[in-house]
Amino acid sequence: MSTTYSEVWDLESIFPGGSDSKAFQDHLKNLTEMTTAFSEKMNQFQTPHSKDQAEIVAEQIENAKNVIMNLRQAGAFVSCLEAQNMADKQANVLRSQVTTLSAQFSTAFNTFQQKLAASTDQVWKGLLQHPALSELEFVLEEWRKKATDKLSEQEEALIESLSVDGYHGWGQMYDTIVGSMTIPFTLDGEEKELSVGQANNLGSHSDPKVRKKIFEKLEKAWGEKEELFAKTLNHLAGFRLNVYEKRGWDHVLKEPLEYNRMQQDTLDAMWGAITKHKGAFVKYLNRKAELLGKEKLDWYDLNAPISSEKETLSYEQGAKFILKHFEKFGPEMAQFAEKAFDGAWIEAEDRPGKRPGGFCTSFPLSEESRIFMTYSGSMSNVATLAHELGHAFHSHTLKPMHPLNRSYAMNVAETASTFAEAIVADAAVKEASSEEQQKSLLEDKLQRSVAMFMNIHSRFLFETRFYEERKNGVVPASRLNELMVDAQQEAYGGAINEAHPRFWASKLHFYITGVPFYNFPYTFGYLFSLSIYAKAIEEGTDYEEKYMALLRDTAIMSVEELAMKHLGEDITQEAFWEKGINLCVQDAETFLKLTK
Repeated sequence: MSTTYSEVWDLESIFPGGSDSKAFQDHLKNLTEMTTAFSEKMNQFQTPHSKDQAEIVAEQIENAKNVIMNLRQAGAFVSCLEAQNMADKQANVLRSQVTTLSAQFSTAFNTFQQKLAASTDQVWKGLLQHPALSELEFVLEEWRKKATDKLSEQEEALIESLSVDGYHGWGQMYDTIVGSMTIPFTLDGEEKELSVGQANNLGSHSDPKVRKKIFEKLEKAWGEKEELFAKTLNHLAGFRLNVYEKRGWDHVLKEPLEYNRMQQDTLDAMWGAITKHKGAFVKYLNRKAELLGKEKLDWYDLNAPISSEKETLSYEQGAKFILKHFEKFGPEMAQFAEKAFDGAWIEAEDRPGKRPGGFCTSFPLSEESRIFMTYSGSMSNVATLAHELGHAFHSHTLKPMHPLNRSYAMNVAETASTFAEAIVADAAVKEASSEEQQKSLLEDKLQRSVAMFMNIHSRFLFETRFYEERKNGVVPASRLNELMVDAQQEAYGGAINEAHPRFWASKLHFYITGVPFYNFPYTFGYLFSLSIYAKAIEEGTDYEEKYMALLRDTAIMSVEELAMKHLGEDITQEAFWEKGINLCVQDAETFLKLTK
């Protein structure tokens, strides 16, 4: 029986009517009342002075959980509206409403955390013995630590309210500027107005003239607005640095490391191991340059195909490929993916007006996810689709957990997605129908390794250095360009000729306010998942249950504890990271042999 999967997602089953949805307006109205009621309760809430008040604490946690789930439902819906049509002005209005509600709740929630944290150690220990609170011990301890790390209740409330039009306002400004950009381009004799996302897709075009021209057009477009982007980036960083200074935090990585439940030693070990093993990837990039008839690669050649034999798969074929290989890993993952395809959870249509990039967002009240991407038929698109399904599967495995035990951080979020992607990428190489195709698919895998070990590293180097300079005042666009080029040359081991100076303007991740330093978690997830993948290959379909057990623990322990419990590994040592890197080095060596 042939099935046809929709390439356009179904949002109607969540809130019918798009950005004019009456049901969504009702949801926001209800959410406003819940948030106001929670705020009032928090103003009256007193610091517990006896373990007998555990019931009261548990009741307030239940109230907070309900607001959180409703807020996430609303935020996810607005994200989908904004992404599917960047010209949807009403979606921007809804975004402001959700941001305001979110800030209002944050203020009240912060008050709750501060008041809880003020209880004595003895009372605190007593509270945690209550059955409703003991299952939340990790999260509650985290709240307590965060609260003691912050300023007073009133000062934090002030920061939160000022961040709506300050901090978050600048983040939204970035989206508005990019949404208004179009790139005029003539392709196959046809003059088109491309969105940034469509223009980015041409970066892997087989014609070098097209790649060079679209790169120049994009660089020009970013250049024309670079003063706006520089102002936006400087204000975002300035706001963050000011808050850190007021709280007495002297290290810009304090927040991202705590957010990712990760030690500095782990981060240092990861980058240290990568830096030691970059030689193999520099050799691969130099070989690619040779194959393209160049001495050295330019930035716009990084994603260039090395073979004209490019297999394209329809969306249907891509979905079937994913399902077939997920099935080999485990039945639950395959059944889940089938449910996502059948239920039209995926927005994949290639059309203008969509946001660039891809994401997965979960709707906690509906117990469903939605996946956003633009599918144009390449094997790389199939891998991206598998990646986003991995995120959705992660949310699915956490369903049995208490909603407050489901908030996993960015670095482990990227673990499940990269794991799913590895299953598909590996299978593609193994099933290649010719040596030419094998080379091309192996190169797809290597492009991902280069992205994780070099591109992400350049972002990390750039952002770390930019923040240091920003402490002394505004960093002009011209200096941002210099910092970017320096970071790229260092991270790519000198394998790049013409760099991408305005990459800092083009990359949304630098402007996301919810997650600081949205870079190193990708590399963490990539390498961490490779270790899990190696175990999965060893153990076959029996591993799925162990894998799901690991995913369920991602929000209730540090990454160091997670690795020790489920892998028996110390990830503060370079030796752990080298295992994953060596698998990627093998890909590079195989590629060098095949292209001799």
